[in-house]
Amino acid sequence: MATLIKSKLSNVATSVSNKSQAKVSGVFARMGFQAATDEEAVGFAQCDDLDYEHRQGLQMDILKPEEATGEAEPATEGDSHYQRDGTGLPPSTSKDGEPCVELAAQGKPKITAWEAGWNVTNAIQGMFVLGLPYAILHGGYLGLFLIIFAAVVCCYTGKILIACLYEENEDGELVRVRDSYVDVANACCAPRFPKLGGRVVNVAQIIELIMTCVLYVVVSGNLMYNSFPNLPISQKSWSILATAILLPCAFLKNLKAVSKFSLLCTLAHFVINVLVIAYCLSRARDWAWDKVKFYIDVKKFPISIGIIVFSYTSQIFLPSLEGNMKSPKEFHSMMNWTHIAACILKGLFALVAYLTWADETKEVITDNLPSTIRAVVNVFLVAKALLSYPLPFFAAVEVFEKSFFQEGRIPMFANCYGIDGKLKAWGLALRCILVVLTLLMAMYIPHFALLMGLTGSLTGAGLCFLLPSLFHLKLLWRKLQWHHVFFDVSIFVIGSICSVSGFIHSLEGLIEAFDSNTSD
Repeated sequence: MATLIKSKLSNVATSVSNKSQAKVSGVFARMGFQAATDEEAVGFAQCDDLDYEHRQGLQMDILKPEEATGEAEPATEGDSHYQRDGTGLPPSTSKDGEPCVELAAQGKPKITAWEAGWNVTNAIQGMFVLGLPYAILHGGYLGLFLIIFAAVVCCYTGKILIACLYEENEDGELVRVRDSYVDVANACCAPRFPKLGGRVVNVAQIIELIMTCVLYVVVSGNLMYNSFPNLPISQKSWSILATAILLPCAFLKNLKAVSKFSLLCTLAHFVINVLVIAYCLSRARDWAWDKVKFYIDVKKFPISIGIIVFSYTSQIFLPSLEGNMKSPKEFHSMMNWTHIAACILKGLFALVAYLTWADETKEVITDNLPSTIRAVVNVFLVAKALLSYPLPFFAAVEVFEKSFFQEGRIPMFANCYGIDGKLKAWGLALRCILVVLTLLMAMYIPHFALLMGLTGSLTGAGLCFLLPSLFHLKLLWRKLQWHHVFFDVSIFVIGSICSVSGFIHSLEGLIEAFDSNTSD
């Protein structure tokens, strides 16, 4: 009897320990991985089902797999070993052999509206805000208006994208029938092309994620070159050094180690923004109000549109974020206050920085700081960029591998993972090639604003403006009121014009820059 009681007490203690550790790890998963990943638009920008799998991979519950075959290896303490080949831990089962849905639901981390708002804020308040003063340089007051307009539109399209996840049942109640952006896209293209929409969304995500990685390499080389201009090292050489540091990203198995730095990076970037604004306020007497006008640079202003749109991209992860909220009904209010706050902070930051340097405003605003503090601020920003790079890179690799190099996808390509779930040598080589590809793009097109404008005009406008409004009209046409139809059509038309115009001008600028670099 004593032995039985001792055994039960031991089991209870172990269960309490596991739950407490799971809660702590859940906070890091939500506040760490999601913060940094979504911080850079990343969107960073990764597919919604992948986002949930990453959350599961970041949990540190001490679980032991069912020994169904007698060969299962117990999970290492503190790591659930996220498996890409589907050989992860099986769900708990009841005595009748049926999955315990209640236990599975309890194991899935839920976040509050404040935590969800933190994730959205990080997505739209990342380090790419440093390019907004350059947008004001070519747009004046119209640039400020676009910062407000983009916030309103992105907030609205985020809400209608979530509305596309739901349908009414026989009782007239809304039921969540879709889980991700890809599901919504596939539903719109069914029944003729049931997979086309998802493939389009996946391609857009991969492009945006890769371009985000390129931007990190570009900004690292740019900041280091401008911080130490007296050193005999060119911007391309700094980019090569940054890529050499980033090459180990090809060996990443999960993001648990990297995610621990994300919250620190976010706080550091917030401090840097405060320092920039404080310096600008110290020169308030010299502000050039007469330089802010209602004119626009016809050639460069469309690029500014892409920069502004790219700084607001967050739609990709919203479905998984809303699905993981404790109270999904608070999603709309969360979107309202996060985008209002982002609009105010971005507008003030862009205006104050432009007033300080006026026509001398550079693509990355920290390059305008005095040399005494520029080096310190830029080194911190480079460290943040290097620590943020693995997150969009890993997300892009996952989407790419799942789409082309895993079983059940495209049979003409072999699975890049072995039977034991380990990455094959040629799969690792492809990852290394992808890292080098981001370096080559950064070396030959080292223009932060042009790349940011091109990405925002192409994938940012598509994922944030065009597709949500189109999907909303397609799926909920019969239930929409006239003003919703008007908003959706207007957003689609305006977004299409801005996207095409920004893409053409950004592409022209990149071609000119590429030609000049080649001739040099």
